[in-house]
Amino acid sequence: MSPTLELNAGGMRLGLLPDLGGSIAFWHNGAGMEFLRPVSDPHLVAQHGRAVAGYPLVPFSNRVAGDHFRFEGVDYHLDPSFAGENCAIHGNGWQRRWRIALLSDSSATLALDHTPSGAYAGQWPFSYRAQLRYDLHEAGLSIGILLENTDTRDQPVGMGFHPYFPRHSGLKIGFVASSVWTNGPDHLPLLRIPAEGDWSFAHMRDAGHAPIDNCYAGWSGSAFLRWPRAGYALTVEGSPELSHLVLFTPPGLPYIGLEPVSNMNDGFNRGTIADSGVRVLAPGQVMEGHIRMTVARC
Repeated sequence: MSPTLELNAGGMRLGLLPDLGGSIAFWHNGAGMEFLRPVSDPHLVAQHGRAVAGYPLVPFSNRVAGDHFRFEGVDYHLDPSFAGENCAIHGNGWQRRWRIALLSDSSATLALDHTPSGAYAGQWPFSYRAQLRYDLHEAGLSIGILLENTDTRDQPVGMGFHPYFPRHSGLKIGFVASSVWTNGPDHLPLLRIPAEGDWSFAHMRDAGHAPIDNCYAGWSGSAFLRWPRAGYALTVEGSPELSHLVLFTPPGLPYIGLEPVSNMNDGFNRGTIADSGVRVLAPGQVMEGHIRMTVARC
């Protein structure tokens, strides 16, 4: 089992799993409030059944249709990483061991150098360097992601973070986005529609019973979660690079996903969409994204 690295700040405790994709193992306070919920997802084969509470998405978020995309006239094929579907999902950072670059009582910087060779050749066809920084505070958690193109060629990239939030104590969620992508039966984007009616969370409400696993575009950069019976609230803020938000509300399960990300689902195959969120980095160029989660009593 991967060893857990623990950070502390006041009453806050954060567990990290550098050897398991740089993931978060847990985040809670001394009063027993769990802000992130560990989840074991058997579809994510590389997590080997280990429960994780959140993990980085590099060098892209969500699915790549058919494990295939075309970039600058070249066809690329990726190894499938999501059991039960013919797709690569969430990049390969979550599948890899990260090294500890810097460490203090309340902060950790993890690093990953990817080269497409050997067993890693099918995960991603370009070289990159990634850094992941966790800063724990008495009032919350900050996460920074940096991605540098260390290849000799341009490469398309995206990024984000996939936290699991506990679904108890009457959880309410709220955020503003201009539109949402409906999905086809293959879980890939089908139609872009205004984020209105049942798709709107502009006024805080519970997630409901309908299964949602959709990408919102034109996200304002702020989302709000409230556990009124537990007396806690959480504000999730993403930097401007993270202009999409994926909402995942599996019915009957004790958690939701609310993922600040840069690119839309299957963005590498949606080149005609101007705001797909996919960035093209030249050799040596860097992309950064930042997420801040702030705790309050309510």
